[in-house]
Amino acid sequence: MESEGKFVFTEEQEALVVKSWSVMKKNSAELGLKLFLKIFEIAPTAKKMFSFLRDSPIPAEQNPKLKPHAMSVFVMCCESAAQLRKTGKVTVKETTLKRLGANHSKYGVVDEHFDVTKYALLETIKEAVPEMWSPEMKSAWGQAYDHLVAAIKAEMNPSA
Repeated sequence: MESEGKFVFTEEQEALVVKSWSVMKKNSAELGLKLFLKIFEIAPTAKKMFSFLRDSPIPAEQNPKLKPHAMSVFVMCCESAAQLRKTGKVTVKETTLKRLGANHSKYGVVDEHFDVTKYALLETIKEAVPEMWSPEMKSAWGQAYDHLVAAIKAEMNPSA
């Protein structure tokens, strides 16, 4: 939501995100793995984008490198969302954003990949906190994710 060019994330949205994240935080490794397994279920070719999965004979869910990567992605998405209203912007270190932009660009990530990830993220959160899930919570998480993606995309093509 934009208001006169300034980003708006309401107090209600923040409360929904912070409350659900506080419940999910303790299971972030498992939830991160679920997120990536959902992504791979929806878009199996996405596995080829990860060098540690590309030629591995080990199933993705057993790959020792996937869980730490998945957890870091999930935590970054959730922490960024939880800080959004307080800071008024995506709070990921600038160096991290630059690296994310460069990596996503190098590996050929396109809008459809971000869309699949958004759907998988929302489904993962919905399954993690079913008693809290609502259309308002879905909207809050979706909006927070969109802002993170916009920040990553800005670094994917910084000269544009």
